[in-house]
Amino acid sequence: MDYPVKNLLPPRSLCELSSARWGVCWVNFEALIITMSVVGGVVLVALCICCYCCCRKKKSKKPDKDDERAAREREQRRVRQEERRAEMKSRHDEIRKKYGLFKEENPYAKFEN
Repeated sequence: MDYPVKNLLPPRSLCELSSARWGVCWVNFEALIITMSVVGGVVLVALCICCYCCCRKKKSKKPDKDDERAAREREQRRVRQEERRAEMKSRHDEIRKKYGLFKEENPYAKFEN
């Protein structure tokens, strides 16, 4: 019997869904519906997982407040360390001058006039 073209699913008056065939004789319509729904579900789940991963990557690329605060604190520590180094160097230079250990220019340098 030819498949009724007007309907997607054959009416029950013609045959049961388990005995209906689609296209060729060996393709069971009931199995085709189940297979297509499973494949469609797997594709939807895969798309959802991909979207979730992409959104999470974009979110992680943006620096959050903790990262910005940590960067500011690192910069402040670096500035304070440089200030301490300069202060210690000046203090050491004063002590060297006091005890005559300061390396000044060579007093025997060639005069240029």
